[in-house]
Amino acid sequence: MDELIAIAEQVAQRLVARKQTIAVAESSAGGLVAAALLAVPGASAYFLGGAVVYTRDARRVLMDIPDEAMKGIRSASEHYAELLARQIRTRFATDWGLSETGAAGPTGNRYGDAAGHACCAVAGPATAVVTLESGRSDRFANMQLFARSALELLLTKLDQ
Repeated sequence: MDELIAIAEQVAQRLVARKQTIAVAESSAGGLVAAALLAVPGASAYFLGGAVVYTRDARRVLMDIPDEAMKGIRSASEHYAELLARQIRTRFATDWGLSETGAAGPTGNRYGDAAGHACCAVAGPATAVVTLESGRSDRFANMQLFARSALELLLTKLDQ
């Protein structure tokens, strides 16, 4: 967790300096992204909220994304990660939205993605999406990797 907090400290420094805010929607990372951001003292200056969107019900209730809006989009995809990042940004009226969706393991998901597959996205003044494959079945190691990848993606956009 120390590595995640170290990256979150860099993110926090940039957000505070710019007087910008963020909200997070994560799935397979299970709240680790939000936990890292909130572990930095003064998080209330930039962190407005987040959601662990782990199920279809969570997507509908927490994100207000109906099933109809998911036509042609599947979870654990770049399209879905982008949708989550845009939607969390809109719902919280933040400068930045950050999302993660994937298959932590120890097995893959019902869409055919192997354990260790994840997509992360940033929506805001700059946008980006990335897909990663760890090739590992270690659930918690993958969760940490997904969270780190999401925070690093955000950091690269904040540094542009």
